[in-house]
Order: sequence, then C-alpha cells, then structure tokens
Amino acid sequence: MNVPDFWGNQATAKKTTKQISQTREEINHIVKLDGIKDDLDTYILMLEEEFDASLFQEAVLHIDEYRGFIQKAEVSCLLNEKYDHYDALFTIHAGAGGTEAQDWAEMLLRMYARWAEKNKFGFNIVDILDGEEAGIKSVTVEVTGSFAYGLLKAESGVHRLVRISPFNSQGKRQTSFASAYVYPEIDDEIDVEIDPKDIKIDTYRASGAGGQHVNTTDSAVRITHLPTNIVVSCQNERSQNQNKDKAMAMLKSRLYQYYEDLRDKEKKDIESSKTEIGWGNQIRSYVFQPYQMVKDHRTSFESGTVDRVMDGDLDGFIYAWLKFVAMNKAQR
Repeated sequence: MNVPDFWGNQATAKKTTKQISQTREEINHIVKLDGIKDDLDTYILMLEEEFDASLFQEAVLHIDEYRGFIQKAEVSCLLNEKYDHYDALFTIHAGAGGTEAQDWAEMLLRMYARWAEKNKFGFNIVDILDGEEAGIKSVTVEVTGSFAYGLLKAESGVHRLVRISPFNSQGKRQTSFASAYVYPEIDDEIDVEIDPKDIKIDTYRASGAGGQHVNTTDSAVRITHLPTNIVVSCQNERSQNQNKDKAMAMLKSRLYQYYEDLRDKEKKDIESSKTEIGWGNQIRSYVFQPYQMVKDHRTSFESGTVDRVMDGDLDGFIYAWLKFVAMNKAQR
C-alpha cells in the first residue's frame, strides 16, 4: 500500500485492501483466542492449587462471556470452501400466493437486513420489484463482508411461513412460501468469457413504492444470458452505464458459478437445487400461529422465539447447518 502508484489501479487496490482487512481480522481473532486460552488456563491452575468458590464462579462467568466468540471461531474453521470468503449476491423471490407471499418475501428481506447489521456486513439492494398491493415480488441484494457467501449459503432454499393472514378478513391461518438463493460475487480479475451475441440487454424506467424502495435512476438495465437463461438486473446506480456495468458483473458471478458447477459435475449445483417454491421443498418453517416456532428441516435446529429470529437472530441456524454439512463430509 506504500507503493506510490498503489491507488492507480482501483480494482487491484480494492482487492489488496480487502485482503489486508481480512488478514488483520484473522490475526486479531487468533490473538483474542490466545488471550481467552491464557485466562482459562490461569483459572484452572489457581483452582487446582486451592479451590475457591468465588474464583470458581468468576471463571464460570468468563466462560459464558467467551462462549459466543469461541463458537464463532469454531464455525470460521468450517468456512474453507473455494468461495466462502467472497461477498455474496442474495436473491429472494415470492412464491405463489399473491400479496401474502409477497409480504412474506419482504419480511425475509428485513430479517436478512437485520442479520447483516448485527454482523456488520454491508447490505445494498441492487434491484427490487415491488408487489401490486404490498410486499415485494423479488429482490437482489449485495452483501459485503468477510465470509458473507460462506455464511449466507446456509440460507439457500424455500422458506415457509404459517400465520394468521393480515390480508384475510376472516382471520384464517395461511401458509406462504418464498425462496432465497445466494451466489458468490466474483472478483473483476477472474475471466469469464461472455459472447455479446449470447446476451440480450433491455433498459427500462425504474419504479418503486417510495420509502426504503425509492429509486435513484430512471435507466435500469436487465441482461438475459440466452444460452443459460440467467437474468440479472440493476437499477440503483446513477446512470445507465453504471447499471449496465453492475449487471454485467452480476452476470459474470452467476456464470462463473454455473460453469464451475458443470466442470466439477456437482450433483447439487445452485441452479438444479431450485425446486418449486411450495409444499415439500422448504428448508425452514416459521410458525407464528397456533404456536411459535422456527425449525430448520435439514438440521432440526429450532427456536421458540420467532420475534428474535425475524429480527435477524439467525446465527444458530447458520452454525448448525455448517456443522451438519461438515459432519456429512467427514462421514463420506
């Protein structure tokens, strides 16, 4: 970074500063773990020499204080896949069911926004399509931060909601579905060849419901990759060219993952895991009535505090899934 022309190449400078930030974070993490180990070793040594009830209680309090940090350190060891340290492109789509499903999709958007805030991740809405009456039909979000993709890939799949519908005058319980899928945001330096003949570019006037969805441009861009039928769009930049550049970067990320999956002949690549957004395909259920429970059907991890989960308390579900995947790999 001290080289005079370091900032001359913005792309390279951005990549380097990100690597430095990640390395510093890892070093600080290790230093803190070493400090925790030293503290606990000291308690053990002192208690072995002479047991003291007050000292023992103090040690127990420290263990409880350290437990969350130690758990995060354990989980970080599981984030060792090829793309785990990348930023993420996160999409949410409402399932069948009209306004009810679209409202559920917006509730999920808020939930992930709060999760990102709690974990100090950047959360930027790239493209959004509002529902006719309420909620959203779809949204694409850029989530930035160390291991954003590695953590959020636990959320890919269909999410099921059971509640008394606020849109039903009879107050009946209703089930709604929405899907969430995550892709790694690929570096600019990675080469993905895109033939201009293979893409269709459409421009349109961005529109929204105002408030948090207010648009900053009337030059939105949608790009369709014809051979794979992958569609990306962007409407939040200030000019059509900027929206096009962002959309091309998003397409590049999607195609890189797509081609990697084909080369590796993975049985469960991202696109093929996209099942119907409905019954029998959900990865997690959020039950508001007649009881309160959020349960992950892959890991059986559950929480009885629905409000906390909807306010972004997702780490327990994510950690359980990462451990579940690691256990399955170890048994192969």
